[in-house]
Amino acid sequence: MNTARDMARGGSLGADPLGTAPERPSPLAIWWLAARPKTLLAAATPVWVGSACAVAAGSFRLWPALAALLGALLLQVAANFANDVFDYEKGADTAARVGPRRAVQAGWVTPRAMRRGLAVVITLVLLVGVYLVAVAGPALLLIGFASIAAAVAYTGGPYPLGYHGLGDVFVLLFFGFVAVAGTAFVQAGEVPASAWLAAVPVGCLATAILVVNNVRDVETDVLAGKRTLPARFGRRFGVVEYWLLLAVSYATPFLPALSSASLGAGLLPCLTLPLGVVLGANVARLRGPALNPVLARTALLMFLFGLLLGLSLLLGPAA
Repeated sequence: MNTARDMARGGSLGADPLGTAPERPSPLAIWWLAARPKTLLAAATPVWVGSACAVAAGSFRLWPALAALLGALLLQVAANFANDVFDYEKGADTAARVGPRRAVQAGWVTPRAMRRGLAVVITLVLLVGVYLVAVAGPALLLIGFASIAAAVAYTGGPYPLGYHGLGDVFVLLFFGFVAVAGTAFVQAGEVPASAWLAAVPVGCLATAILVVNNVRDVETDVLAGKRTLPARFGRRFGVVEYWLLLAVSYATPFLPALSSASLGAGLLPCLTLPLGVVLGANVARLRGPALNPVLARTALLMFLFGLLLGLSLLLGPAA
């Protein structure tokens, strides 16, 4: 290991500013932590909403829905593994990191081992993709390869998206339109109008999770040359972006293609509004590690909103 590089990162791998390194987890626990299981709800939510759109259109198919779910979870794990190794190699993960500890930065896994783990997960994604192509046609090839490329290119490759302020756009695109509409497509053979619209709040709330992460890390991202939108335009920009994403999310369910025959069902996603308001206020008020719970609760907000949006689609008329 390059000693000079380690010192530039704030000390040796996994250095603890208090001088007491945490106990090393078991190998299985290390990979489980690297997979970041708390992020998997965000990957599952678009599949639930897309499947609800398929049910509303009278086209639900269990096995393609389950395959879409498995593929989404594996893609999220792939993105997490890629972020773990590439953020470390680019200097974004140091001893000063305020987010949860990562496996490579902590010295629990070597970069080479993490790359092998990433390759294994991508292979599993491809196997799921073979099944989905068989049931839904060759259009899934483009969606699948684009999703894999986005998962890796967010922090890896010659032009990492997250380092150039493009992460927000790609999270909105892939967690929203690709995941929701793609899930509906593999079941229905087409994309119902409701799926295109339902993708908007799902994608916005997924992007809101990223915004909390970027607002929390704005100081260390600037030092590492990671040009997220808050790093480019300031912390206040990220706070305003978070509120705008919430506003769009709560306005979308009232559009005609998503509105239910029952006003009560149409208002279901709005039951989460108090949580959204509290989280928006916390993003504006809190800084650094204090935003870690806000990030987790934003993921919870996305899940609850998506759950209720899916239920409103099931209670509403066919698309």
